Amino acid sequence: MKLAEKLGVPQISTGDLFRHNISAGTELGIEAKKYLDAGDLVPATLTNALVDSRLDDEDAAAGFILDGFPRSVEQAAALEEMLRKRGLKLDAVVEFRVPEDELVQRLKGRGRADDTEDVIRNRFKVYRDETAPLLDHYSAELKTVDAVGSLDEVFARALQALGK
Repeated sequence: MKLAEKLGVPQISTGDLFRHNISAGTELGIEAKKYLDAGDLVPATLTNALVDSRLDDEDAAAGFILDGFPRSVEQAAALEEMLRKRGLKLDAVVEFRVPEDELVQRLKGRGRADDTEDVIRNRFKVYRDETAPLLDHYSAELKTVDAVGSLDEVFARALQALGK
């Protein structure tokens, strides 16, 4: 959120979009909840439609930060089409790198119902299988940021990686 504020663009988080739809009891939210509760990825078609719709909002016209999307090569292809039809291109992809054990502690400390250790460990497996290949896919745009440290330290590293 701090990065989005600094850059003057909205942060579009698929997690937030799903939680909003789940709490609102929308059809998409009910369907997404089944997958999220198990620690699995929500099917690409549901996620893609949600993100595509959000990119139409006026506040995203001058730019945006996507958080949690894309999470697979299939979603990356969908994102490329979303951007193409709007005449946009991807400026950068930022990977915030944190050791797995530290991530487990951070996630368990959030206090969310879906952040049990089993669900978290399953998320890591899904990440390795589905999301890690994006690092190669986006190698030309990739900026890796060491995300161990205080929020201010990580924020400064992210700005530096983005040349801001």
